[in-house]
Amino acid sequence: MASVDQTSVQSELRELPIKSIHRSRPWIAAAILVGGPVLLVIALVVAVSFGARDIHFSVIWDAIFHFDPNVANHHIIQELRLPRVLGGAMVGASFAVAGAIMQGMTRNPLADSGLLGINAGAGFALALCFAFFPQLPFMYFILYSFLGAGLGAGLVYGIGAMARGGLTPLRLVLAGAALTALLGAWSEGIALYFDIGQELAFWYAGALAGTTWAQLEVMFPWVAVALVMSIALSRSITMLSMGDEVARGLGLRIGFVKGMCVIVVLILAGAAVSIVGAVGFVGLIIPHLTRKLVGVDYRWIIPCSAVLGSLLVVIADLAARMVNPPAETPVGSIIAFIGVPFFLYLARKEWREL
Repeated sequence: MASVDQTSVQSELRELPIKSIHRSRPWIAAAILVGGPVLLVIALVVAVSFGARDIHFSVIWDAIFHFDPNVANHHIIQELRLPRVLGGAMVGASFAVAGAIMQGMTRNPLADSGLLGINAGAGFALALCFAFFPQLPFMYFILYSFLGAGLGAGLVYGIGAMARGGLTPLRLVLAGAALTALLGAWSEGIALYFDIGQELAFWYAGALAGTTWAQLEVMFPWVAVALVMSIALSRSITMLSMGDEVARGLGLRIGFVKGMCVIVVLILAGAAVSIVGAVGFVGLIIPHLTRKLVGVDYRWIIPCSAVLGSLLVVIADLAARMVNPPAETPVGSIIAFIGVPFFLYLARKEWREL
């Protein structure tokens, strides 16, 4: 009789992923994955066209496919605008997928690399690099950014776990806010003491200006591998989003999967911070929006989050250039304008449920 009950329980658990798929909307996901890249290409072209000097589409075409070193606009497109907009697309995808993985893995709707101290840890590591190893190649800056992101995440989860009652979404966010403020103050102190405020200005502002092809060449393999890994883990993340007991009942190796998810998140967040700096809320807004559109299956959520995150950052960077031309508003400020009210709404909702 016990064996019959155990078999019945196992069969019910195995039906849960099927039920979650029924609650998904693959036709909307397919529309995002087909139409999203088209919209992204259009957004990239528009973002390249507009700036301190507006450039016609035909000039952009010639600059990409018939580059002439004697034409000033070709140099502007090739050396300044193309790496900037492509970097924005990669950064948006990285932050969005990192947030989606964190929310699914921890079942914490407030999870985001910017809110949980990961971005601040990566920025603190970059401040140390600029102060003590300013001549390091960019590859090493990315590696230190990964280590700093891991330090930030470890400290936040350690602080949150020490609180009476254990980890809750709000406690994690409060611990993340406290650690972000602390690491930010230390980074500013290092910048003042070593006179490296100019080098760290990009991180404080959260801006894509100054992105180079050399940085993208280093960043792209890391981001590409991490995105492929996230898609490979997507089915397991769907199980984790149902709770550890359900995932364990389905035979999932929880410790291994969570460890792999943490590695992917640190790579994505660390690489993105090394390029754009302190940009938050992308990993908070986009996964929630994606779940509303496509449902709860992370096999759809993760690739759709990558597309929508890229769109958000590219459009926000374009808006940052159009707010007060020819001066530029940091892209982090534009995204925060949307993200702060969204975060307050989610925090209020979580507080009511406690």
